[in-house]
Amino acid sequence: MNSKQHPFVFTPAVILIPFLFIFSIWLVYWSEVRFGFRFNDYGVYPRTLKGLRGIVLSPFIHGSMKHLWNNTVPLFLLSAAIIYFYRSQRWTIFIIGLFGSGIITWLIGREANHIGASGFIYVLMSFIFFKGIITGYYRFVAVSLIIMFLYGGMLWYLFPIESHISWEGHLGGFVTGFLLAVFLPVIYAKETYEWEKKEFIPEDDPFMRHFDENGNFIETLPNEVEEELPIKSTFKVNYIYVGNSKISEEE
Repeated sequence: MNSKQHPFVFTPAVILIPFLFIFSIWLVYWSEVRFGFRFNDYGVYPRTLKGLRGIVLSPFIHGSMKHLWNNTVPLFLLSAAIIYFYRSQRWTIFIIGLFGSGIITWLIGREANHIGASGFIYVLMSFIFFKGIITGYYRFVAVSLIIMFLYGGMLWYLFPIESHISWEGHLGGFVTGFLLAVFLPVIYAKETYEWEKKEFIPEDDPFMRHFDENGNFIETLPNEVEEELPIKSTFKVNYIYVGNSKISEEE
């Protein structure tokens, strides 16, 4: 099966694109620390014209090393999973997810600068989980369960449990990921075995013919002849006796 038919192909992009995401957010934070810049004002500020720029810029801005580190690992793993399992839709998911989560945050958020890649991370997590459940395809279901096992605790932060955390951004990302999972079609090649095909006839299959109507296995069918090596009925054996010149005797 070639790469056009089978979407699950590991390419350098699976590692390279997430690495570029991580490199970008760390570079921005390093420049703030190194040169004394402060980019918090470039976050999403709800319901203001200037705050719209944060839809694109806010995922690259983080308020502290802890904030940055908490987003680094899930951003890398989830974006890599999207690229590997949903290769043909990856940019659609990334772009719509970025704008969708940012716009929802801009609409419902508190009057403050909302920064960080958390909203985008919630897009990826939500999409992977719901798309696996919706399709029912075993590969997608498996990765959905793994993501839920690793990051299921993130669901608590969809609610305003801590004042300094943008739960609006998380909720916006979660809703965007869910909508993408529902409406974005996913192309994948489902493996079809011979016995699953409509034209499969058990009576014509060499292996299936070895089972009777009760499901018992028949090792040799009546119309089959076991091949055996020919065996000659007689053998000719020659013995050669060599005598000694001296014979010793024992009492």
